[in-house]
Amino acid sequence: MHKRRLFGATIVGAVAGTIPGSAALAAQASSKLAPEPTLLTVSGAIGAGNRGAFDPALDQLMAKQKLAFARAQAFDFAALTALPAITIKPTLEYDGKPHALSGPLLMDVMKASGVKAGEKTVLFVRAIDGYAAQITAADAASRRFIVATHLDGRPMALGGLGPLWTVYDADAFADTAAQPLAQRFGACPWATYHIEVQNA
Repeated sequence: MHKRRLFGATIVGAVAGTIPGSAALAAQASSKLAPEPTLLTVSGAIGAGNRGAFDPALDQLMAKQKLAFARAQAFDFAALTALPAITIKPTLEYDGKPHALSGPLLMDVMKASGVKAGEKTVLFVRAIDGYAAQITAADAASRRFIVATHLDGRPMALGGLGPLWTVYDADAFADTAAQPLAQRFGACPWATYHIEVQNA
C-alpha cells in the first residue's frame, strides 16, 4: 500500500484453531530484558513481562504515538529468531514478485509474551511511522501471520520493510488473492515495533 492509514485495516473472518504449546514458547522468552537492542515491544494483556513501565522521558517514539503501559515483553533479534520460524512466499505489491519471508508465527510471539488469547482478543500492531492494523487473534492464527525477520534469506533492514514485518501469505486465501495487489496488505505493517494486546 502506498497510502498508510492509521488504524486503517482489520482482517475479518476466519475461525481460529487451537493454539498449542504456550508453555514451551513462553519458556523461551527471557525473564530478563535481553542485552541487545529491543526490536519488538508487546504490551497490554500479557504475562509478567520482562521490562517495566513506559517511560515518557526515554520511550520517545512511543510517547509521540501516545502509547503507555505498566509492563511489557521486549524482544531482541535473538529472542525472535529463537522461536520456531516458518516461511511464506507471497507476491509483494512493491515489485509484483513472490518473495520468501520467514519468522515466527505472530501467535507464537504472543504466547511467548504470556498472552492467553480468547475469542475477543485483538492485536493492535504498530509500525514506527505510526501506521497500525487491528488484527483479531482468530485471524492471526487462521491466516498464519508471521513476524518476519528475513526477506529472501537475509535479515530485513530498518529503512526497508524491516527489521520486522507482520505479514501473511495473501496469495493463499481466496478473498485476499482476489483483491488488487496494492490492497492485499493493509493489515500488514512493515517496520513493526509495538503490539498492544486487548481483550475487547
